[in-house]
Amino acid sequence: MATVKFLGAAQEVTGSCHMFEAPAFGRILFDCGMHQGGNRVDREQQEIFLFDPHTIDAVILSHAHLDHSGMLPKLVHDGYNGPIHCADATADLLHVMLLDSVSIYLGDLQRENRQLARKGKPLLEPEYTEEDVLKTLSLCQSHIYGAEVFISSEAKVTFHDAGHILGSAIVELSFSDKGKHKKVVFSGDLGNRTAVLMNDPTVLTQADLVLMEGTYGDRNHRPIEDTVAQLKEILLETQKRGGNIMIPAFAVGRTQEILFYLGQLHREGLLDNWQVILDSPMAIEVTKVYDRWFESLDSQEIEEATPRAHSIIKDFIPRLFLSVTTENSMAVNNIAKGAIIIAGSGMCTGGRIRHHFKQRIWDSRNTIIFCGFQAQGTLGRLLVDGKQHIKIFNETYNVKAQVETLGGFSAHAGQQELVDWVSNFDNSTRVALVHGDPEALEALSQRLWKEKSIATDIPQLGHCIAF
Repeated sequence: MATVKFLGAAQEVTGSCHMFEAPAFGRILFDCGMHQGGNRVDREQQEIFLFDPHTIDAVILSHAHLDHSGMLPKLVHDGYNGPIHCADATADLLHVMLLDSVSIYLGDLQRENRQLARKGKPLLEPEYTEEDVLKTLSLCQSHIYGAEVFISSEAKVTFHDAGHILGSAIVELSFSDKGKHKKVVFSGDLGNRTAVLMNDPTVLTQADLVLMEGTYGDRNHRPIEDTVAQLKEILLETQKRGGNIMIPAFAVGRTQEILFYLGQLHREGLLDNWQVILDSPMAIEVTKVYDRWFESLDSQEIEEATPRAHSIIKDFIPRLFLSVTTENSMAVNNIAKGAIIIAGSGMCTGGRIRHHFKQRIWDSRNTIIFCGFQAQGTLGRLLVDGKQHIKIFNETYNVKAQVETLGGFSAHAGQQELVDWVSNFDNSTRVALVHGDPEALEALSQRLWKEKSIATDIPQLGHCIAF
């Protein structure tokens, strides 16, 4: 008998982790992601595995975002020593993502320990180190889309393009169980079909069990044309006020798409009075990875908008300033008006965006633009929900900057796209909805039943399904 146990992203958006068990392959994890929101050090100390890492035979990674990959170094630190299978571009991105993540974590831990030392309290030991990250990267085995990868003599995995970010994959697991052929499909994060740089998610039709994300299970995205029009209006209004624009952006996927659309506005002459600043060393490195894989992106849409483009960094916005050093970032504070500052993190849980908030969030001339999902408990969610007073670095600030949300730039499939994708499977396929807030998953479940007669499970944390 085969089973799946839901150990993360069960009625929540972050912390993706699902454990499959069957005689054909032993125990494997689909993803091993971190939860996001709150204090980073506290969060790391609280993350525990509901299994013994020594007993896991393989990890199958859908993509490089930290809410899917971020706990891999801790898994290795705690004893895992098996293969980590992923798509080839994902392996490239992991080098940037995990090394940056451990650097931020250890820096936060160092500051926390200084405070503890001053209070005479015991110091905290790191949950994992850079050495664990390097070992994690050495365990990665990368594969091209469509290739069959045998993880045992009776089980194989195939990665298909999920269209979410570079290297994102829909995972197809096929195996034999008591003489019967079985198949599991894990959607990972499905991409938005209107995302300009990504190809459309691969359509699959056969499975005994489908695990599908439902991040936007309760709503559709705004049309991209309306979103770009809204962005133009925000630029004009902020320019009239003599202000600056701050864009908290995810280093992987969202940053590159924003640069594409800002590049379009540049070609229309709408950025003549603006300086675009990419103030994120990780996003800069990730964009360089995107440039290395440029030929694998959606070439038709890129060619139509930017003929003969071969690089995001060089061809989309010729005057793009890459802010690498701390000194570069601090110098941005001297720009009185006309700066478009793109900085991480996307949910404002860390990174340089918080420093820019400290300098500008109290000024009504400025604008903050959110372009992606903001999870419960994050600073980004508080701002989107209209919080008037926020705390940054233990100081309270009045929120007077304009806060805007651009819905069409999401890298996730909207409700209709989720319904369309899962409807390609036979009605006998069992469907479990993961990676979404309870309200979003319930709304998606209701629509699938009413319109498609597709019954769905919405598992809770720790819930187990046999199939």
